[in-house]
Amino acid sequence: MPRQEPVSDVNEPSFYHTKIKDWPENERPREKLMHAGADVLTEAELLAILIVSGTGKITAVDLAKRLLVEHKNLRTIAGLSVGELRQYKGIGKARAVSIVAAFELARRLHSLPEEEQRVIRTPDDVAERFIPLLRDMKQEVFIVLLLNSANRIIKEITITRGLLNSSLTHPREVFRSAIVESAASIILMHNHPSGNPEPSHEDISITKQIVDASKVVGIPIHDHIIIAGNTFTSFADRGLL
Repeated sequence: MPRQEPVSDVNEPSFYHTKIKDWPENERPREKLMHAGADVLTEAELLAILIVSGTGKITAVDLAKRLLVEHKNLRTIAGLSVGELRQYKGIGKARAVSIVAAFELARRLHSLPEEEQRVIRTPDDVAERFIPLLRDMKQEVFIVLLLNSANRIIKEITITRGLLNSSLTHPREVFRSAIVESAASIILMHNHPSGNPEPSHEDISITKQIVDASKVVGIPIHDHIIIAGNTFTSFADRGLL
């Protein structure tokens, strides 16, 4: 009796391949970065943008994942030379040069002395720093500024992206990083893409929940700043805290 060959399962991942350009737009690394910001991309997706495109049935994301698997982490990849990167099919001279240059820029940036942390004394200090960063955003972002005992910002934490609501902006998310970083106090901040700086009922309700929680946790809230275009509203100035 002749030997029968196993029947291939067309549903197995290895039999299904699509180019990145055929992916849903919100899944493509470049479009994802433009719409949602670089911080939401995985390491593989960020590497894939530098690689640009794959080869044959291997996408740029596949190639980036292979690099991460074989070299364990980004730090090891950052040490690869142009010649070493060119050993990978799909990474030519120009792409290898771009990857090496990107990592070298990151190293130089990391070596620069950090600007002295500014003391936050008034809502205007917060607005001056963050209006340029938030005024043109098309979606709402909720940020927590962690301050030390001298009222200097030690860290900025993005809690949520999208419409602000109490189910997503839970006090535990707000205070988790504050506790880990030993913050002495915090400032809440979010933007209104509509350009209207007036607090909504939801804004006021969420702020009250977080302020109530702060009294239990023991980390005071100095303010909640709403940035809308080139204007802003301070809950502290309005007596809303």
